[in-house]
Amino acid sequence: MNLFLKLFIGLFLVFILTGCIGEEYDFTPPTVTLNDYPSLNEELIEANIDWRIENNEQLKKETEDILSFAREQKQFHINSGQKVSYDFDNQDFAIEELNVLVWKDDKEIQLELYDERSFNFPKEEGKYVIVFDLRSDRGIAQYVGNIAIQ
Repeated sequence: MNLFLKLFIGLFLVFILTGCIGEEYDFTPPTVTLNDYPSLNEELIEANIDWRIENNEQLKKETEDILSFAREQKQFHINSGQKVSYDFDNQDFAIEELNVLVWKDDKEIQLELYDERSFNFPKEEGKYVIVFDLRSDRGIAQYVGNIAIQ
């Protein structure tokens, strides 16, 4: 009986350690998706990235004119004043600052973020560019999208 208990405990410890060793972490910048089930599930496009990945390597991407770049993307439609949530595909980082802005022509509007990871789009109809600006302990990541509010 004593031998059986020792074997069981040893096998149990092996399974526990295997679970710890087998974990994988994703240190790349996250993918940002806007959601409003079932009508919206749109992924924003990376514009500017300066992100520290494994072994202190840096992942960099620079877009000179993010507003022009955003206008070139596939346009998606949002209802006037619509509340949407945002999701990251991974979060192996700590958020230091997060801002969501929309641009209509040359006018910038900062959107208020809510605790449940959501925000409301403006009520005024028209063509907008969204800029999602993330600052974290791993670096910065900026995402854009082309939006038509109707």
